Amino acid sequence: MTSARAVPAEEIDLTFKSQYTDLISAPLGSKVLSFSDEWFAAASNLITPGPPIQKPGVFVHSGAWYDGWETRRHNPEPADWVVLRLGTASGKIAGVEIDTTFFNGNHAPEIAVEGAFLPDATPSQEEQIKSAAYTGWETILDKQECGPSQRHGWLFDTITEKAYTHVRLLMYPDGGIARFRLYGCAVPVFPADTSAVFELSATNMGGVAVSCSDQHFGSKDNLLLPGRGVDMGDGWETKRTRGEHVDWTIVKLGAKGEIDHVVVDTAHFRGNFPGKIQVFAGAFETDPAHADQAWVEVLAPQPGKPDVEQVYKGELKQVEGKAYTHAKLVIIPDGGVKRFRVFGRKV
Repeated sequence: MTSARAVPAEEIDLTFKSQYTDLISAPLGSKVLSFSDEWFAAASNLITPGPPIQKPGVFVHSGAWYDGWETRRHNPEPADWVVLRLGTASGKIAGVEIDTTFFNGNHAPEIAVEGAFLPDATPSQEEQIKSAAYTGWETILDKQECGPSQRHGWLFDTITEKAYTHVRLLMYPDGGIARFRLYGCAVPVFPADTSAVFELSATNMGGVAVSCSDQHFGSKDNLLLPGRGVDMGDGWETKRTRGEHVDWTIVKLGAKGEIDHVVVDTAHFRGNFPGKIQVFAGAFETDPAHADQAWVEVLAPQPGKPDVEQVYKGELKQVEGKAYTHAKLVIIPDGGVKRFRVFGRKV
C-alpha cells in the first residue's frame, strides 16, 4: 500500500484525466462481478462514464431513483462491497475518485479499495474472487472519510509497483456512491511476435490522449476506446468555429512503434464531421506540444466523411522504418470524431 493525499474536487480532472486512464470505465470493458447488496440502486452505475444525474420525485419499487450504487440500511457486516474486473489486462494504480453527488443523508461515510492480481483466472478462481470469503485482497487505499454530494479524490505518492486485475470497493457500513474511478496506467500484454500489427493507440494497450485543443461536446479520451460507441456522446467533438482554424488531439502510444495504418471513425457524426482529417507523428521523450517542430506529417489532409470508419494505409508517408511514440490527429476546421486508431508494430 502506498500513502495518498486528498485532491480537491476542482483539481481531480486536472490531476488525473490527461495523464492516467480510468481502468474501470464501463466502455473500456470493466465488469461488476459481484456485490454484497444493491437494494436501492445498481452497482453497475458506479462505472458509468458520464457524471451522475438526478431525477427528483421519481420513485421505483425499491424507493427513490438514484444514479449510483446504494445499499440497504442497518448493514450487520462491517462494510458493503463490490468486486470489479479491470477493463485492461491489468493496471498500476495512481489514484482513486469516489463521487457521492446527489447522495446526501444516504452517502457512504467511509470507503476503502483493495486489489488482487489474477491475470489468467480460471472459472473456479473467478468464482472465489466474487465471494465475500475470498482472502487474496490487499489494500490499495486504506479507509477514507467521505462527505455528502461531492467528488473525493486521492492521489498516491507513487504509482503502485504492483499491477492489479481486480479491485474491491468497500463502503463502511452502508449507503450510496454515485461513481467510482480508478486512475492509473494500463499494463498491456504485447504480442510475442514482434512483426505482429496491433493497435498501438488503444487505451487497453496503454494509449493515452494527453492533450487537445478543445473538447466542448465530447472528451478526447473517448477516441481510444474499443468499439464504435452508441451515439455522438461517446466521441470527441469540438465547438463550432469561424474562419481559419484547426482542432487537434495528441495521443501517447502504448508502445513505441512503426505505424502500419491509421483508422479515423466518424460513426454517428453525420452533420458535424470534420471538413478534413490530418495526422502527424513524432518520437518524443516527454509529451509534446501541438506546435513542437519535431512533428512529422504522416497523413496529408483528407476529405472528412460522415458516419464512416475510414482506413488510411497507402496514403501514409514517413512511416516505413520509423519509430514513433506519439500521434496527433488534426481536424480542419472542427467537428466530431468517434475513434482514432493507430496500428503498427512494436519497436
